[in-house]
Amino acid sequence: MPRVSQDHLAARRRQILDGARVCFTRYGYEGATVRRLEEATGLSRGAIFHHFRDKESLFLALAEDDARRMADVVAEQGLVQVMRDLLSGSGEHPADWLGTRLEVSRRLRTDQEFRARWAQRSEQLTTATRKRLLWQREAGNLRDDVSIDVLTSYLELVLEGLVSHLAMGLPADDLEPVLDVVEESVRRHRGGSGAGETGTGSDRRAQRHKEQGISDTR
Repeated sequence: MPRVSQDHLAARRRQILDGARVCFTRYGYEGATVRRLEEATGLSRGAIFHHFRDKESLFLALAEDDARRMADVVAEQGLVQVMRDLLSGSGEHPADWLGTRLEVSRRLRTDQEFRARWAQRSEQLTTATRKRLLWQREAGNLRDDVSIDVLTSYLELVLEGLVSHLAMGLPADDLEPVLDVVEESVRRHRGGSGAGETGTGSDRRAQRHKEQGISDTR
């Protein structure tokens, strides 16, 4: 009997993760029953749990996969861009990112065992953010009166606050200017006094498309 190729295994794993993402986003962790996972992935429980030990392992793998994708955006454009994608619904799987992130946040508050397991897998986003900030500081675009660790924690705290805001169903149409302020707060100002020299939020958004390296100091 021929061996299953690695490409086939990777494609099947991706099929399971993509279907599970939709299922967990729609029903939450508790509501994502095995039957619903079967329907969402188009596969039997045997096929699903051949690749993942149990539902917990599947959810952790999914959350880790989404964190890796978010880290890729951070590496290229910064953490504030992840927040903008969550707001605008643009980018790759932003709505699904939000659903997974909401469920992770909920389980971190209520499930101590999950908290311990997630702690081992959640460093990707922090590492990517720290590297991005270091690069921006070396390029002279980042304020230098606050440590990289503090700036990293600050941006991650803003992200968690945004996720909580969206989770409560609060209005989000006017939050782009808030993210402009967040972005400006970590930017290094050359001459002049404070943020006023960079103009309005809309001015800065237009400027981001023109400036290379400065657009994402986050």
